[in-house]
Amino acid sequence: MSEPDSSAPDFGPPAKDPWKGFRGVVAGSLVLEAIVVLLALPVVATVGGGITWVSGSYLVGLAVLMILGAGLQGRSWAMTYNLLLQVALLFGFFVHVSIGAVGVVFAILWGYLLYFRKNVRERMERGLLPGQRD
Repeated sequence: MSEPDSSAPDFGPPAKDPWKGFRGVVAGSLVLEAIVVLLALPVVATVGGGITWVSGSYLVGLAVLMILGAGLQGRSWAMTYNLLLQVALLFGFFVHVSIGAVGVVFAILWGYLLYFRKNVRERMERGLLPGQRD
């Protein structure tokens, strides 16, 4: 019998799924973002010269896609979907500058979420999550 390799890390998977909490944060962020996008409707109606079928469809459609996306966070492609929604929101500058400003604010949030995801992944690989310790 050979002895186990002592140089290999000896931590197992976390007892609890650390990504479950992250998925919840991301889903909550999408729902809050959808609410803010819908709250932009009165701003565009008042300041932007009125709601057109393009601006109304854009805002409502984007909000619906965000709410639907909140339920898709368990999928492997969910983060790509989320980032594509952010790009679509940044294109809101073409509809009204206030929508583009909302897009910039949420782009900062999504940048932080990507940093947070990287941090959790690195900590899990090093065995530093609470569920991985003895």
